[in-house]
Amino acid sequence: MKTIKKSLFWCLMLTPVICGILFTCPLKVLAIEKPIIFPIPQQLKVTQDTFTVDESISVLVPENASEYDISLARLLVRELSGKYGVALKIKRCTSIPKDGRAVLMGTIDNPLVREYCNAHKLELTEQEPGPEGYILHVKNNLVVIAGWDAPGAFYGLQSLRQLLMGGNGKSIQGIEATDWPNLPFRGIRLYIPGPENIAFFKRFLADFMALYKFNKIIIEATCMRLDKHPEINAGWIEFAKYMKYTRSNRIKGILGNMRDSPNCDAGDGDIVEKDDVRDIIRFANKNHIEVIPEIPSLTHSYYLLTRHPELAELPGDIWPDTYCPSNPESYKLLFDVFDEYIEVFNPKMISIGHDEWWGAPLGVCPRCKGKDYSLLFAHDVNMIHDYLTKKGVKIVMWGDHLLENKRGVGPQNRVGITGYKYQIPGGLRYSVVEESIPKDILIINWFWADEDNDITLQQLGFKQIYGNLEPDIINWGSRVKRVGVIGGAASSWEGTTEFNFGKNRMYEFLGCANLLWSKNYLEEEALLKIAQGMMPGVRSSLRGEKAPSEENDAIVTIDISPHFNISTKKDIVGAKIGELRTGELESGREIFNLANPSSGSGKYAVVVGTEGEKENSLVNEVKGIQVDEDISSLIFLHACAVMASNKKSFRKIYNFEDTADLLGWYEIIYEDGFIESIPIRYGFNILEWDAERSGVIKEKLAKFKGKTWYTQNTLCYAADAINCAAETQSQPITFFAFEWVNKRFGKKVKKINLKGSNKYVSADGRITPNNAIMLIALSAVKKREKSQILNK
Repeated sequence: MKTIKKSLFWCLMLTPVICGILFTCPLKVLAIEKPIIFPIPQQLKVTQDTFTVDESISVLVPENASEYDISLARLLVRELSGKYGVALKIKRCTSIPKDGRAVLMGTIDNPLVREYCNAHKLELTEQEPGPEGYILHVKNNLVVIAGWDAPGAFYGLQSLRQLLMGGNGKSIQGIEATDWPNLPFRGIRLYIPGPENIAFFKRFLADFMALYKFNKIIIEATCMRLDKHPEINAGWIEFAKYMKYTRSNRIKGILGNMRDSPNCDAGDGDIVEKDDVRDIIRFANKNHIEVIPEIPSLTHSYYLLTRHPELAELPGDIWPDTYCPSNPESYKLLFDVFDEYIEVFNPKMISIGHDEWWGAPLGVCPRCKGKDYSLLFAHDVNMIHDYLTKKGVKIVMWGDHLLENKRGVGPQNRVGITGYKYQIPGGLRYSVVEESIPKDILIINWFWADEDNDITLQQLGFKQIYGNLEPDIINWGSRVKRVGVIGGAASSWEGTTEFNFGKNRMYEFLGCANLLWSKNYLEEEALLKIAQGMMPGVRSSLRGEKAPSEENDAIVTIDISPHFNISTKKDIVGAKIGELRTGELESGREIFNLANPSSGSGKYAVVVGTEGEKENSLVNEVKGIQVDEDISSLIFLHACAVMASNKKSFRKIYNFEDTADLLGWYEIIYEDGFIESIPIRYGFNILEWDAERSGVIKEKLAKFKGKTWYTQNTLCYAADAINCAAETQSQPITFFAFEWVNKRFGKKVKKINLKGSNKYVSADGRITPNNAIMLIALSAVKKREKSQILNK
């Protein structure tokens, strides 16, 4: 092992596009690594000032500070103490001190903030920067956040938090920023977490959603504990277990008809207690996030009907998903459930679902037979609308069945797996939507691929948000100017876990954050590179702790050259890698030693093959890479040879992990013989070596364009992208630094084996094609040495 000394200070990654430039109008950012604030502020000037962070700083509040002033100050104090070990004190004062260094935060109601704005002739009004807007100035001796309102001051603090991350809690880059949101509704739609994932979810709310300025969350919470109808909870658990233990993603109706998705990973298939739900809501509200419960009705109603099959639209169905809208008892049950959710959530609005109405064939329900399905749908919506209006609650609704352009004109013909021919409802007739659907319902437009649908909703008089929003939506700049468009929401349709969000949703979530907040539009390739560069900070925040490599302990390189088995002249599964740099490679806090093939055997990497349907000429296993140390973590610098597959986790709700192709695994062998396996999964902790080349990115985006939910193949959540190309190379050669944290402190890791998978069947049922795992360097974070004073 070779120990490498490293600096404790890391410079901010400033982009050449941003540095020294004032953004004053919408623009396309074409070449960018990592903005210092994200979403990109509307106006930003980077200055030459630097604010040094240490314990001599005061956090200023007025002599008669408001509760909100104090809460902002405490948030910053907690951030600096908990994440960076810097303890600050809050100081009350009647004016801004002329000496010393300080941080001042608040709204225009804060007299100290008014003093600063007046002295510097800054406009802070309802027009500029306006609702949720803020001014952030960082100078050598003073940091000021001036929000027009409480949310504005809060979002200014989120930008300051990002600047602190960029300076590793030691310094803050000097800037002058004026910022405000592009749109008022900036959301994410997801499932409520199960009990074991609530702690992660709170980190997601505070350290992702709030940090990147989302302000709405739509939570499907069909698994909350119900006092009046405990049978619904019992049925939910039974249904979730059925789906899990039968390895089912969807189930067909008794006639072989297609059914809605089950959404049974809400709550991880468990029941969430009311006190836990209240706690989540309080926590979200504290972070200026409005919680909108999603309680599916009419469709996707498995949760409601597991123990009430008598209400099913399809009599005798097993696990029915659609209730009968002609049966008054359906509404007695539904409204009982609504009442309990309203009591706990106290919501301004509820999402009532109503998408994908195909759970029962037309004409099979004795009560509904012969009735106009357009009028049945309208009746159901109005029953719910009238009930919730009396409770003072607005409605959000998925809008696909309001448009014949989306769901077809008239009944739609289908054929079940048994050959059974049947019909399902198409779109509602335009006249019914126009005359019978209340126009104060906010419509979720998730059929935005066809821009004509936006126009139809506008003509009908609805307000709309873009649902299942993705960063590649076309004509964004002009569409958001349309009357009635108030924002959008990205979506997750799998269990709320770090693994699922990390491997599936980071590109979408971050891209949508920028779309909804900033007028500075990012092209897909630029966004991808930004998102990949943000992963170390995102990962640390969502895990709630720093990796050992971030804790300033010694990092050592491990010599793996005795196990090199591939030369630079040989193609790897058809891939021509090109020339790599040699010697010490330092990226952020990660340090590696890359071999020089010309100085020895001509070999440069440990390579194992992943065997698909065809025989792979590469070895399938390399054994005995020596470590022989009690280490805190290992950092593998690896890549795969060619693109593999990473499907969204909802493709296997009973086994999320295997939706990412398993290319192989590392075996960690301890001194006592215990073995821990570390899966190497495509799109989670590894990607191909040319993943960041412009041509490859464009090819990927073009290949999957128009196919829903494809972007998980373009980003690596759990490993950091490092360009390892020699200076002679014109394009990057990217390897991915994946840090595995030792769970058995005090036990020596003796050695490591690397193995490739064999005929792995991916989530779409195909055998993964031949591939290879290439390991070019390995490092370890050493056990921290005890203090010399303590040793004495």
